[in-house]
Amino acid sequence: MMNEPKNLLYPQKWLAKSSTGEQVASELRLHIISGVIESGTILSENKLAAEFAVSRSPIRDALRMLASENLIRLERMGAVVLGLTDKEIEEIYDVRLLIETFVFERLLKIETADLTMELSKIVEMMKVAIKYHDADEFSYQDLLFHETIIRSVEHSYILMIWNNLKPVMEGLILLSMRMRFKEKYEDFPRIVKNHELYIEAIQAKDRKLMVQSLHDNFDDVQGKVEDLWRSQQILIKGVEQQND
Repeated sequence: MMNEPKNLLYPQKWLAKSSTGEQVASELRLHIISGVIESGTILSENKLAAEFAVSRSPIRDALRMLASENLIRLERMGAVVLGLTDKEIEEIYDVRLLIETFVFERLLKIETADLTMELSKIVEMMKVAIKYHDADEFSYQDLLFHETIIRSVEHSYILMIWNNLKPVMEGLILLSMRMRFKEKYEDFPRIVKNHELYIEAIQAKDRKLMVQSLHDNFDDVQGKVEDLWRSQQILIKGVEQQND
């Protein structure tokens, strides 16, 4: 287990079963997506090892993970941060929409009673997170909701694509929800209602309602780039204050 560096952004409770390399990658990933570590920054293996109080081996593992996500470009003894462009963020959500549209078509042909029961329990957990102003828990349950739907059709290659997108998508959702809990808290009942519409569409096996539920949910994230930008400013100002 790594020692905790300053200015942690990634929820430590999500890392219980992660390797040291995965823990380092999770923290660096969120720093990069948030803009705390800017594009063009040079990451040194030695400096990272000192910051995280680990050997260079898990640092190398972490950098390889981030390189596979196109967040950095590997160099000798380190890496250059590439970050995420607005276009890349849009493309991530495009792929997510394609996946979930495909999955909904499969759900029309299978029994979904157990799935809708499980999804209803997740929505209740989302409501609890809202009640206790827990943005991290809400983010976790939100991602779990969609992953539960995707896993239900047991399509190994769709799941592989989802798993490849998940780390960066998780970061985008987490940063957006943290910002919304601070600035748009009144918006969460509508977000929950969108998820309940998903469940209703699955129960009814109604393609038209499924399309509506998809659009309601994904139109809701059209402001994702703006949300991300605003969350960056909040995080960067917070880090600057800690460093003063």
